[in-house]
Formats: sequence, C-alpha cells, structure tokens
Amino acid sequence: MRPSLLTLPLLLLAGCATLTETSDQTVLVQTLLENREVLGAGCVLSNDVGKWFVTSPGHVTIRKSATPLRVDCRKEGVAWTYDKIASKQNASLWGDVVFTAGIGYLVDRHTGAGYDYPSTLTIVLQPAPADAPRVIPNGATLY
Repeated sequence: MRPSLLTLPLLLLAGCATLTETSDQTVLVQTLLENREVLGAGCVLSNDVGKWFVTSPGHVTIRKSATPLRVDCRKEGVAWTYDKIASKQNASLWGDVVFTAGIGYLVDRHTGAGYDYPSTLTIVLQPAPADAPRVIPNGATLY
C-alpha cells in the first residue's frame, strides 16, 4: 500500500516540537542575598517575545524562545540584580532534524517550542549601594 500525499506531511511533522511541546513554560523565580532567601523582590523577565512580572518567590508563565531570558529583580533599598538565563534545546528539537530534514527545526526555533529555560530560576541579588537613591511610593526620590 502506498502512502497518500496527505500522510507525508504528517510523517514529516512527527518529530516536530510544535506538535509535542507547548511554547509556554511556567518557571519558579526565587531570590537570594548573602545565602538567604529574599521575599518580595519584584522581578521582570523578558526575552524577544514578551515581558512578564513576578514577585519572588513566585511562579510565572512565560513564552519560550531560543534567546536568553533577561531577569531584572529589585527590592527597594535592599538589593538588585540583572541576569541572563540561557535557553536549552529540548529533546524534541533533535527529532525535528532527524524526521523533518530540518524544516520542523526552523518552525520550532521560531515558536520557541523546541527550547526550555530552567524550571527554577535562582537569582542572586547584590546589596544596594549605600549612596543609591531610594524611591518612596508617591514617586519622589530620597537621597
């Protein structure tokens, strides 16, 4: 029996992460300062496809991408940091190369489905400089 022309595209997409993986991922963000957990740090996570906000420790659902995840966490008057978290190719991405002759790889690279960030992001904060300005809730800056 000969496969029909309609089954060929389905066979080619069998290894495609777009079909087996989601382009969203939930991550836990936790912050540390001098080997102790810092509660209530405000964090902004961003990559080339979006920006997300979370208060540590907390979970947030982000869109996956092949680009690094930028993480900026701050706790007013206490600490701050800026970090980049690399994304890693997941196993389904290699199925794209083998089963789709690379076509699925291009699709999954674009959608982010073939990549994952670590499920727990532990961000090490730096102490705020003593001369750093402090911002109070009404937006005024104290020196």
